[in-house]
Amino acid sequence: MAVKKKFPYKAALVACHGGCRATGCTYGCTGCGTCVSACKFDAIAVGPDGVARVDEAKCIGCGACARACPQQLIHVHDCANYIVVKCSNHDKGAAARKQCSVSCIGCRICEKTCTASAIHVVDNCARIDEAYCLSCGMCAVKCPRKVIHDLRGICAEK
Repeated sequence: MAVKKKFPYKAALVACHGGCRATGCTYGCTGCGTCVSACKFDAIAVGPDGVARVDEAKCIGCGACARACPQQLIHVHDCANYIVVKCSNHDKGAAARKQCSVSCIGCRICEKTCTASAIHVVDNCARIDEAYCLSCGMCAVKCPRKVIHDLRGICAEK
C-alpha cells in the first residue's frame, strides 16, 4: 500500500548498481535480504539481479533498512534531490574497474563539473551533499562510468 506523502519527503536508497554481482565486489549488495526483513512497510525487495531495490511509494524513510544493512549500502535521502551515486566501492581506479563495470573510480570529473560544489570524492567514491545539490544532472551526464544516476530518468542515456 502506498503512503501519502508531502513533498519533499525522505526515502531509502541502495548505493549499489549491481554491476559487480559476477565479480564478488566486497562493497556491493550481497542480496542477503536483511533489509527486506527489517522493513515493516514492504518497501524494499531483492530484485532478480540480486540487488536490493526500494519502492519509494511505500518507503517512509524510517531508516530501519539502513540500520540493518550489513554492507552499510543503504542511506535515507531527500527525494527532492534526484541525483544519486549508485556505488559504494572505495578501491582506486584500476582495482575498482576490475571489481565492477559501473563502479566509481574516483576520477573527480563529477567534482570538477559541479558548479554548486555539492559532490566530492571521498575514499575514492563520489558523495553528494544533498544540502547543496541543485539536481541539474551535469555530474550524471559527465560521469564516464555512469555511476551517478538521475532518478527522474532525464539524464539517462538513450
